Amino acid sequence: MTIRPMKNLLAALCAVMALGACGSLDVPDLNNPSRDDFVQKPTRQAVLSGATGLLLGRRTGIAAQNGYVAELGVLGREAFIFDASDPRFVTELLGPALDPGGPVFGGNFWLSPYANIRNANTVMDALDHVAGMTDAEKESIRGFAKTIQALDFLLVVNTHYDNGAVLEVNRPLGDPLAPIVTDLKNVTYPFIISLLDEGRDHLLHGGTAFPFALSTGFKGFNTPATFIKFNRAVRARVDVYRGDFVQALEDLSGSFLDVRADLALGAYDTFGSGSGELGNSLNGPTMFVHPSLIADADKKANGDLDDRVTRKTKKGAAGSDPDGKVSSDMAFTIYPDSNAPVTIIRNEELILLRAEANIGLKNYPAAADDLNFIRTTSGGLPPRFDITEATALDELLKQKRYSLLFEGGHRWIDLRRYDKLDTLPREYSDAPVHKQFPIPKPEMDGRK
Repeated sequence: MTIRPMKNLLAALCAVMALGACGSLDVPDLNNPSRDDFVQKPTRQAVLSGATGLLLGRRTGIAAQNGYVAELGVLGREAFIFDASDPRFVTELLGPALDPGGPVFGGNFWLSPYANIRNANTVMDALDHVAGMTDAEKESIRGFAKTIQALDFLLVVNTHYDNGAVLEVNRPLGDPLAPIVTDLKNVTYPFIISLLDEGRDHLLHGGTAFPFALSTGFKGFNTPATFIKFNRAVRARVDVYRGDFVQALEDLSGSFLDVRADLALGAYDTFGSGSGELGNSLNGPTMFVHPSLIADADKKANGDLDDRVTRKTKKGAAGSDPDGKVSSDMAFTIYPDSNAPVTIIRNEELILLRAEANIGLKNYPAAADDLNFIRTTSGGLPPRFDITEATALDELLKQKRYSLLFEGGHRWIDLRRYDKLDTLPREYSDAPVHKQFPIPKPEMDGRK
């Protein structure tokens, strides 16, 4: 990678840590702490602060106007972003090409996840030298850090897909650049799975409590034992992406999937409006619902629209692109303010992942049970009695579309996996539906 190890890594850790914990770092120069200082002479508090910082670093770029949820929402025709000051939300994201030189558009979703992956490696390297920490505490931090790394790698893969990802990122400064790996099924997904499995093994030896603070978004998953359920949930998502449906069912059985529990049960990135906090910008006036979501929605027995539509959207002020070619007068209600959390993974998705795994295994009655549970429980829709081999996949994709609406690019990712991107609306007839983001220009320039 050309994202070299940052000369002053702890400064980067401080930048993502809105908790103010960096003031307690015991290093020779608090204004310029180096990576070597942190790794070779870490204090207990510095390592704990670094671990918490990984959660905060993970959310960087998730809920921004030009972030993961918003831009993938545009590509998947869940949303429009009409910003008079920057027409590229329409002209580039819906246009003919993504520019790898633009760090907030085509060149996006590379620097931030890799910076957080590097920080996780630094925290784990420091564990070999820190005093005043039990072996169980160290194991819990390793398990947590590797799980967060897996999420960051998955973000890179979800956005760059066949264009590839750099996997070997813990090389010393000055070593040759690691290759960009493009074999998703046989190399990249197994690499992410290995991180999750290693993380689980560490967590199994991590004692009864984490020694550092997790955000409120991990309520119910804030001990090593309960965090394993989150770890298995993420692995099940990767299993399904890879097409390993037998393993997906096994991992789902070890996750927090529960049809008796709230569908919102899960883990979330948290945001805030306080001093030094990172706010959620997905509630801004530039965000609009793609009209196809309303037009394609199923109706309840009384003729009303799917509850997920009426629950997650509302009539609002009209907006349009600079040329007035595309418009919308519907807004999202999912994120009411800048404090609203964003889903990482939750129970409703896990039930749908189980349905997807069963479809992949041709267990259509089992898949139909889960799909109808979501239809009736989340959508208020009548059950379908014709979910068969011919209809199951389309029904699954529709239920995922509305259940996971504007939560993390699921529509775009799912249609791409099933080679159905051409079914999405095209606002400009000469523009393709983009399949993936290009590798950023600075990364490619560094490899010449």
